[in-house]
This record gives sequence, C-alpha cells and structure tokens, in this order.
Amino acid sequence: MTDSPAQAQAGTIRLRLFGRTDVGRVREHNEDNFLIADLTRKSRSLLEQDRQQVVGERGTLMAVCDGMGGAAAGEVASELAVNIIYEKLAEGDVPRDRDDLARRLVRAVEAAGLRIYSEAKLDRQHRGMGTTATVAALIDSHLFLAQVGDSRGYILRGDRLVQVTRDQSLVNQLIEAGQLTEEEAENFEHNNIILQALGTADSVQVDLTYVELRRGDTLMMCSDGLSGMVRFDDLRETLRANDDPFEACRVLVEKANQAGGHDNITCIVAKFDGETLQPVSDEDAVLRYSKYSLPDDVANELTPAARRSGIKELDGPKIGETKDRLTDHGPSKSKVATTMVGGQSPLAGMDLGGKDKPLKGAWHEGPGAADDEVIIPVSGAPLWVLLAIVLGVFGAIIGLAFFLMRT
Repeated sequence: MTDSPAQAQAGTIRLRLFGRTDVGRVREHNEDNFLIADLTRKSRSLLEQDRQQVVGERGTLMAVCDGMGGAAAGEVASELAVNIIYEKLAEGDVPRDRDDLARRLVRAVEAAGLRIYSEAKLDRQHRGMGTTATVAALIDSHLFLAQVGDSRGYILRGDRLVQVTRDQSLVNQLIEAGQLTEEEAENFEHNNIILQALGTADSVQVDLTYVELRRGDTLMMCSDGLSGMVRFDDLRETLRANDDPFEACRVLVEKANQAGGHDNITCIVAKFDGETLQPVSDEDAVLRYSKYSLPDDVANELTPAARRSGIKELDGPKIGETKDRLTDHGPSKSKVATTMVGGQSPLAGMDLGGKDKPLKGAWHEGPGAADDEVIIPVSGAPLWVLLAIVLGVFGAIIGLAFFLMRT
C-alpha cells in the first residue's frame, strides 16, 4: 500500500522551473506546445512569481507535445493535448496515492488521444493531425513520465545525464534489436518514422516510467527539435553550467537554432530540492529508464478492452499519417510565430466539452513532403513486420514515381 499524499511528503518538495518554445529557423508554424501547472493551485502561469513551486496535495504537472499535420493542424493537436491532460488531472478528488496519480496520468493521455482523433474526423482541415506527448507528474519523490512518440525526458544527477524515456520510433527499435548502431542511426534514411502518436488512432499504448528523485536532480523535457539538433554532451554541459531554469531554456533553444533550427524547439527545465528528498548516495540504484508497474487491479482498468468499454468503435487512419519534419529546403508557408514563453495559444478559452459523435471514414487526405515524419502505429509488432511495412511503402513510392516518369 503506497502512502497517501499527506503522508508522502506533499508540500515539502520545492521546484524551480521554466519552459520555452521557439519556431526555429526553417518552420513557419510552431506546432509544439508545452504545459507547466501547479495542480493544487490550478495555475498554469509562467509569470516570475510562478516559476517556483512547492509540490502540493494534487501535485505538479509538466508536458511537451510536438504536433503534426501541417496547415495549423499540428498546433491544434498539441494544444488540445496539453489542455485535455491538464483538465483531466485537475478535476476530481485529490489523488489517493502515487498509484492513483499514475493511473490518472495514463488515462489523461489516453483521453487526449481519443479527443484529438475525434476532432480530426469532425473537421476536414484537421484530418491526419496528431501529436507526440511526454508528460511528467509527481506528488512525492516518485516522478512519473507518460510517453507517446519521440519527445524526450532526461534527468541530470550530478555530472550524469540520463534519458529516462524511450523513443517510440523505428530507429530506436532497430537499435534495440541490434540492427543499427547509435552512429549509424544519425544518418539512417528512415529516421522520420515513429510508431504512434496521439490522435492517429482511437487508442494508444502509453509507456509509463518513473524516477525516484534525489535532492538536486534536474529534469529536462524536450521535443526532437532540440534533441535532434544539439548533441547529448552539449545538452549535459548546458544543464550543468546553467543553474537557473530560465537561462538553461534560453541557452538550449539558442544552441538548437545555431545548429540550424530545422524544427520547432521546445524544452522544460525543472530543478528539485527540499529536505524531504534524499541526497544522492553511492547506494542509490543506477539512474536509468525504468518502467512503472501499476497494481493488477489498476493495470486491468487500463487494458485496451477496458478503455473501449462504453466507447463506440471509431473508423480512421491506421498507417500513413505524416508529421512535418525538419527540411533543408526552406519555408513554404507564411510565418505566424517566432518565440513563445508561457504565452496564450489561439485555442486558449476554447470549449473543450463533449462533441458530437465522430464522423465515419475520415482518412487523411493532405499531401506529405518526402521528408515528413511517417507514423506507423504498430507498437509491439515484430521487427520484421515493421521492416516489411517500411519497404512496402517506399517501394510503392518508387514504383509510382517510375510510372509517372514513363507516362
């Protein structure tokens, strides 16, 4: 039995934190969004007085979402995600314990995915939209991270930086299977393929991990516009050299832009302190990617069959949705944003209540560039199935191009 929030150190963990998002130097739309919220005070502000928090009985929430879909649809998806996740975790009773918080976190991410999927079917202009999501929450020393897609979470502990989330991408699956090395992955032709995203299907498999925080730990969450442009060693040294989260975010975004700024760039930096957190010790378990196992009764509630109970089965795209990806060919749409620091998005104040039943047969119809990120939501499938799909898709493209050239 886990401790209740009152027993589990609520109100005795302090954070200094900040978040920043930037359009980059190539993109014309910023399709990223982020969220920093004090759930106890129900505050989402990043004003100077809100950049320090004491973790209360409802906890602290942070999220980075990288939208996809083009023509403003990506920013709609990522904004829907952060709004719905916040609303789901801010409503209801205080979490009973950390397992209750973890369950609510997974459900909130799933609810966001279903809502984005439904909205995309209701509005033709938004068909095919989706978003990654990396979401962190805590009420005590257990920091939970819920992951869909390839945005990332890192922990800096002392001089060591560790990625504590796992990319849901074809490249990462090939690396884990021993088919690619880290060096080969940097130049891999199909590194734009991710395995799932919120909104591209009616359900997702949320990867739930955790970190047992120590005094002085730093959390950094980011979209691939940062992790894909700034080398790992530079990320570590920047976080070590900048104790102020505001300054750390500024320098990280600046480094991504100096490296080319090919994609939207978003990061959150949070530093943890407080007497309740244990100091770093030689006896601590090795900091690493660690999956969190919910109790059987809670885990059963989150199975696909249980998630669909009471929800009408929805039609929609399973393979082939695209995400605008970094490109060297320059901008092709009108610029609408540069940098946002805790600002209000165009969807602020939008009614997020219930909608009519989703339309049937809403398939993605928008054109995709050759370097767009392809979403193949087949998480858990054997590696040979993924490779067969990739080869089939690209073979069909080559065959079509040859046919068009001949005619």
